[in-house]
Amino acid sequence: MLNFTVGPVQSCDIVREIGAEQVPYFRTPEFSKIMRENEALMKKFAKASGDSRVVFITGSGTASMEATIMNVFDETDKVLIVNGGSFGHRFVQLCELHHIPYDEIKLKTGKVLTAEMLEQYENAGYTGFLVNVHETSTGVHYDIDMISAFCKRNNLFLVVDAVSSFLADDFNMEALDVGVMITGSQKALACPPGISVIVLSPKGINRVYEHKCKCMYFDLNDALKNGERGQTPFTPAVGILLQINARLKEIEANGGADVEIQKVVNLAEDFRNKIKDLPFEIVSESMSNAVTPIHPLTASAKEIFEILKDEYGIWICPNGGELAETVFRIGHLGNLRVEDNTTLVNAFKDMQKRGLL
Repeated sequence: MLNFTVGPVQSCDIVREIGAEQVPYFRTPEFSKIMRENEALMKKFAKASGDSRVVFITGSGTASMEATIMNVFDETDKVLIVNGGSFGHRFVQLCELHHIPYDEIKLKTGKVLTAEMLEQYENAGYTGFLVNVHETSTGVHYDIDMISAFCKRNNLFLVVDAVSSFLADDFNMEALDVGVMITGSQKALACPPGISVIVLSPKGINRVYEHKCKCMYFDLNDALKNGERGQTPFTPAVGILLQINARLKEIEANGGADVEIQKVVNLAEDFRNKIKDLPFEIVSESMSNAVTPIHPLTASAKEIFEILKDEYGIWICPNGGELAETVFRIGHLGNLRVEDNTTLVNAFKDMQKRGLL
């Protein structure tokens, strides 16, 4: 199968080879060394400050979203949430569950956040700001520079879910004054799902120390203490952490985060150029390099997904809910090449000849 989903994405040979190996025992100096390497490279690629810290959670991106909410906010906070799709809504659900006072900026599908929308929230007593910088469900990439400036003016603690945009779009954690950045193993890191990553700025670390987390597994204070010795509090997904280590080193050897981002840019631009004559409409006002969200003008998005999967051996990314029939997404992450874009576009053209598109 050729995989154009948003995640899990295609992995390189070295990552897949590690996945076939016996998982080693991990309470060892050797594994601690690997974990310290993982932390150092994650900080470097996120462009975090040297005194930032990294926590690796065995769980999906939602696990790290919840762990962040539980450890840096409480009932005394008042947060502002950008809700432009499924993952923005997930922040809303988490704040409701954990009794964090919030307001949401509700956006229509494919629409961007504007400076005018933020104006009414200036100097309104908020303490935090939550945003999925790339709303993966709709493909919208928000203006993080504008959001950062708003948070700096209003002294807000900024939490950024960068699960699908990390290593696909430019991001400078320190310059943006981001308190917490979240990402996951199965997107641009191109490893199996199962590990999510929380990068904490010094402000974020202080918030963790100041808040009492009412959960054993998601207690980031405990995670930070164990991280000092290159370990996790509980048994992690050891094999995936080894794969992450190999992948981070591969990115570093190839020139670092900026080179990896440019690779994704090239793939996205190539694909978008190749589909200009097809009966497709791009639905996002502002896209990440990670994903192209497409509304097919002549066929069901769900049926296109099923035909490509069953008849062409190609995975694209379907949508759920109200977008299931109208929007599918093409990912540009992982071990893909320009030639793979051509294969997908040729499949679309063949479907068109067959009257299926």
